[in-house]
Amino acid sequence: MKNNFLKYTVILSIALFSKQVVLAQDDLLSIVEKNEPKKKEYVNNAFKSSRVINGHSMEFIGKGVLDTRILHRFGLINTGAKNLYGLDQANMRLGFDYGISKDLTIGIGRSNVGKELDGFIKYRLIQQSKGGESSSPVSVIFITGMTYSGLPFAEPGNPGNFYSNKMGFYNQVIIGRKFSDKFSFQLTPTHVHLNLVPRNIDANDIFAIGTGARLKLSNRIAFVVDYHYILKDLSRDLVTFSEGETEAKTQVEKYVNPLAIGFDIETGGHVFQLHFSNSTGMNEKSFITNTTNKWGKGEIRFGFNLSRVFTVVKKK
Repeated sequence: MKNNFLKYTVILSIALFSKQVVLAQDDLLSIVEKNEPKKKEYVNNAFKSSRVINGHSMEFIGKGVLDTRILHRFGLINTGAKNLYGLDQANMRLGFDYGISKDLTIGIGRSNVGKELDGFIKYRLIQQSKGGESSSPVSVIFITGMTYSGLPFAEPGNPGNFYSNKMGFYNQVIIGRKFSDKFSFQLTPTHVHLNLVPRNIDANDIFAIGTGARLKLSNRIAFVVDYHYILKDLSRDLVTFSEGETEAKTQVEKYVNPLAIGFDIETGGHVFQLHFSNSTGMNEKSFITNTTNKWGKGEIRFGFNLSRVFTVVKKK
């Protein structure tokens, strides 16, 4: 009886001691985990494309990836059934964007609107991240671009015809944040410079504030909106002739703020986007400084953007 009592006492003591050791180990592990610095995690997929609709988004394509982009704009919807609500007319831009690194993209494109050739460099200064001591709540991107019009000179033989007159430039800073898996938003201060303007009183430098937002509706569909507010009222004189008249009449045509709304539809390697916009141009210089159609008058164009990516250089 005495031996059984001693045996049970030893077993109970060993069990209690083992439990204390396990608890002490757990406490030690929790202290180590608490003091261990959290690993920084970068936030991606704020937008499904490197463009919101018209303007650049805070998103980048991958390193060694070629993004072939076809942007299409039909005619004005308010032209009615005789023009099949604008579908009888079409404008397009064909572009190629390439990811040199995960933070650096270059691109070129050609539009039939103004026969413009354009190119840009897009660099990410800061990427949104969480965890770690140096995390950032936003992404910051810098973009600089150039356009060149292939239209012939209005007055051939004029000694003032310089090819530099056909050039335009733009610079942007994108400040954006992915607030959740469903919602992303960005602000885009923009500066556009035109080497040549119609009148001496017209501004060579135009400033605008762009906004872009994405709302995820399902795993493959998202609602997107793209709006640019021009900070200075822009207008230009148009010289017109009525039938049978020889004297010119001058009217003022005002530029308006470009607005586009649409839906991103992801289908494997494609991102297909359907949208409505009041702008015709498909580069920053064109849609910011040359949009005259008004949503309130039904001067809206239906269009689509198609993006197809190809891996040119595989990761090692």
